[in-house]
Parts: sequence; C-alpha cells; structure tokens
Amino acid sequence: MTVRANWNENEQILHSLKDDILVTNLEGIILKVSEFTGKIYGVESDSLIGKSVYDLEAQGLFTPILTPIVVKEKKKITFVQTTNKGKKLLVTGIPVYNEAGELYRVVSYSHDITELADYKNFLITMEEEMERVKTELDLLRSRQLYDAGIIAKSEAMQNVISTSIQVSEVDVNVLILGESGVGKSLLAKFIHNKSERKNGPFIEVNCGAIPDTLVEAELFGYEAGSFTGANRKGKIGLIELSDGGTLFLDEIGELPLAHQVKVLKVIQEKQFYRVGGTKPIHVDFRLISATNKDLQQAIKDKLFREDLYFRLNVVPITIPPLRQRTEDIVPLIHLLLKQLEEKYKKEKTLDEAVTHHLLHYDWKGNVRELINILERLVVISPSSLITVDHLPEYIKASVPPSPFPIDDHQTLSEMMDAVERQILLKARKKYKTTVRMAEALGISQPSIVRKMKKHQIL
Repeated sequence: MTVRANWNENEQILHSLKDDILVTNLEGIILKVSEFTGKIYGVESDSLIGKSVYDLEAQGLFTPILTPIVVKEKKKITFVQTTNKGKKLLVTGIPVYNEAGELYRVVSYSHDITELADYKNFLITMEEEMERVKTELDLLRSRQLYDAGIIAKSEAMQNVISTSIQVSEVDVNVLILGESGVGKSLLAKFIHNKSERKNGPFIEVNCGAIPDTLVEAELFGYEAGSFTGANRKGKIGLIELSDGGTLFLDEIGELPLAHQVKVLKVIQEKQFYRVGGTKPIHVDFRLISATNKDLQQAIKDKLFREDLYFRLNVVPITIPPLRQRTEDIVPLIHLLLKQLEEKYKKEKTLDEAVTHHLLHYDWKGNVRELINILERLVVISPSSLITVDHLPEYIKASVPPSPFPIDDHQTLSEMMDAVERQILLKARKKYKTTVRMAEALGISQPSIVRKMKKHQIL
C-alpha cells in the first residue's frame, strides 16, 4: 500500500512538471514521459511509452536522439534538438545508476527555445541592419565632408571632425589651432554649417589684415561724422553683421594688444558701442577663433591678454599639419584636382610618379601649398597628362631614394620577402596591435600573424 502510494505520488510529480521529461532504458525504449511531452511533439504522451527513440527519430519526430550519446559518454549531455514541428529544444540527458553502480536509465528533459532562437536570428538581422545603416551614415558623412572640401581619412582628422560635430551643436567658444594653411577657415565654416545658426551669417575677420588704426572702426563700425574721412552715413561693423550667426576671428593672435580688451568685453557682454556712438548695440553671435601662433607664449611675452585667451579657449581643436596625416594627401589631390578642372575647364590626369612625389613632399605650407602646386600644374601642363617634368625642381628633389634597392645577389622572391618584412616592422611600430596592422594593410589579422611568424617578428 505504501509502495503504491509512493508510486502515485511520483507519477503526480512527474506529470505536474511543465517540461518535456522522458525516461528510457539503455536500449532507447521509452518507459515514462510527462504529460507535457506529447504536446511538444504533437502526439499523445501515452502513445510514446514502449516505443524506441531510434524508431521515432527515423519517423522524424525529433532529431538527434540523446540516449545513445549519454550511454556512450556516461555523463550529462546537453544539445539542441529539432522536432517535427520545427521547434528548437534545449535537451539535457542525465545517466541514472542502480544500487550496484551500473548505468540503468537515461532521463532527459528539455525546454522549448524556439522563441530564443527566433530572437537570436532577429538580433543577427538587426545587427546586420545597424551595420548597413552605419555604413550608409559613414558614406553620407564622407559625402558631406567631401562637399565641404574636407578630407578626413586619417585618424587624426577623423578626431578633429568628430569634435567639430559635437561642438557645432552648442554655442560654445571654439579656438582652432594649427599651422598656416591647414584649413582653419574651412573647419570654422564646417562648424557653422553644422550648427543651428547655419541659416545666419558667417562673418570672417582676418585680424592680421586690418591696419591698427582701422581695427576698431572695422570691428565695431562708426557713427556718421565720427572722425575725419568717415562715411557720412556711418558704417555697420563686422561684429554687428554677425548677429544671429557666427563670428570667426581668424589670426586672433595678430590682434593688437590695445584692442584686445574691447573684443573681450564684446565676447563677455554681447554688446558694444560704435565709434562715436552713445547707444549700446546688442548682438547675438557664436564665436570661433583661429590662430597659428602659440598664444601661451604670446601671453608670457606680454603680447596677448590671458583673460581673453581663457575666454577664447573653451574648446580647442588642433588641426594636424598635412605631413602628419599622409593618408589624407592622395584623397586631397583627387578632390582638389577635380575642383581645379571645373574651375579652368580642363581635364587633367596625374602620372603615378607625380602622385608619388607629392606624397613624399614635406608640405610646410600644408593644404594651401598643395592647392598652389596643383593649380600651377593644371595651368602650365601642355597636355592632359601631368608628368614629373612639370613639377618644380624642389619637389622633384624631395623624393627619397628607394629603401629597397635591387640586389644582384638576391632572387625576386627574396627581395619581395625583404620588402614585406620591412613593411610589417614599420606597421608594428606605428599601429602596435595585429588588429590595427591588419586594418591599415588591408589584410586579415590571421594573415598578419602568419606573416610575422614567417619573418620571425615577435
């Protein structure tokens, strides 16, 4: 009576479980199943008792089967099983031993993971879609940069553009630093065109081009008859013209010390007086400044006000010189050549040797010097093909001798191996990791590792 009660209790426990539970002997004959098992496979649970899992697999009820694997391995086994209804089950089989320690039964239980598998596929699809959208956004951003005349293939310039896009969203003062000719004005216009003030004016003031005696009149304007030679109707100053837009103070380091305090006051208060005027004029502008000077040294030399420097230098952006971003040179050449072809209505092609010379030149004048050289080549070259003969002598002399001279005692294969080794050594020194080396050289990371082992590069 007690045994019968226990048996019924065990049966009740088995059938109360909401999982697919199945018990077989070592030959794969099903001895017990839970009521939920039949629902999983679309059959009556009782109809499974006494049947062989081998036969049920052959009939397509489920695959693969778990019993023979557990019997062979004599340990807990888990894998994914597929049912005749297309469901995915995470199945676990457990060996059961008798009192003598012999393998006696195999108990398996499973969980329907079809939804999880669907979620996984959905996530994979979404990741692919996000990657596609990211690629499209990158292409769109590249197109926008190209249209703005900016090339940012190098990591350094990509960082400059990323920071510029961030600061364009807020009216914070920006100080653009960099050597002469790197494109500070172009970047200032880019920030303006990305900002909410893009429909307002962009007023560029070259502080180094205005005579000391005219700085105040040019910046602040003047009232009629305020000084000898003044326009009888007066004049609106450049700062006033920037209302609602962006004021770009280029070459701010050239601003005379005597006028710096007045510019500081305008920046702080956003109001000023015209020369000879008594009425304050309120102005709303976003300030961007630029210089190729070391303002901190100018402060030490008493040539620049420290309080003005701190007001200007809220977010500094440094544009690297062209010689430090060689990845940008070839794309820049293509962009500028296209612009010059349109300007002069001429079709020109650069010989590969010309591109090689331009790539190795030091470009102390940066992008401005590159523009001047390309413009000269487009104008003076008599044919559509621009060759090395058309280059200035100082650029011809800038190309270093080949680092891989031909060796009469080496085969082509040996010389190519030597070249490959040198390239890998330079890439390792510059990029540090094999992943970044692979990205830079356009091959897979395993290929990099394999080649480094070949050349015994640790």
